[in-house]
Amino acid sequence: MLSNNPRLILFTIIACLLILVIFISTDPVPQDLVYHLLIDQRQWFTVPNFANIISNLPFATIGLSGFFLTLKNKEISISWHLFFIGLFFVAPGSSYYHLQPSNQTLVWDRLPMTICFMSLFSALCAENISYRYETVILSVAISLGLSSVIYWHYTNDLRFYALIQFGSLLSIPLILSLYKSQYSHRHYLLYGLLFYVFAKVLELNDSFIFELTDHLLSGHTIKHLLSAAATYCVYLMLKQR
Repeated sequence: MLSNNPRLILFTIIACLLILVIFISTDPVPQDLVYHLLIDQRQWFTVPNFANIISNLPFATIGLSGFFLTLKNKEISISWHLFFIGLFFVAPGSSYYHLQPSNQTLVWDRLPMTICFMSLFSALCAENISYRYETVILSVAISLGLSSVIYWHYTNDLRFYALIQFGSLLSIPLILSLYKSQYSHRHYLLYGLLFYVFAKVLELNDSFIFELTDHLLSGHTIKHLLSAAATYCVYLMLKQR
């Protein structure tokens, strides 16, 4: 696969050099504990932080729907199977974190998210570049993703995790622009990327959105809903093509 894809070789070399430069030229980035102080801490039905917990339900719904969709198509990439499995577990993982936000519970939020990011990356490589080494790419990608969360947990350094998350997302427009595919409806991936970028913006404005909506929804709650919308774009792409 590599020998037949000089652009992939160049991309891999550049990515590795970029990661090396970042780790050499920057200091460790610890998890800001303010991150856990979300504005909407309302308790409903004896459940603390209820809005940020119940807003995880779409992840489970889309995850299950996508998993059954992939089961119907025996030729679909194995990476998509794992993507929707990871997506389903985002719901309980994130809910567990929001019951009592801390660095310790955040691990269980980030582990399934990382499975989704790396499965998405593997699926893009398989469908747009080559299926030949999908199993190898998927295994390596998932291992790197999970390792980035474990590395953060034990070192309190977010650099590796940030590179994994945002690197996999940046690969979407890069791969779509460099490679043609036999599959249609790839533009849904770009829609999903836009939803996710918007979700991250709202997450950074948690309190402002809460005030703007007259304490109806916080930025973090809407972030969950928009992130779920991003994954629904993936589901629609696979269903309609």
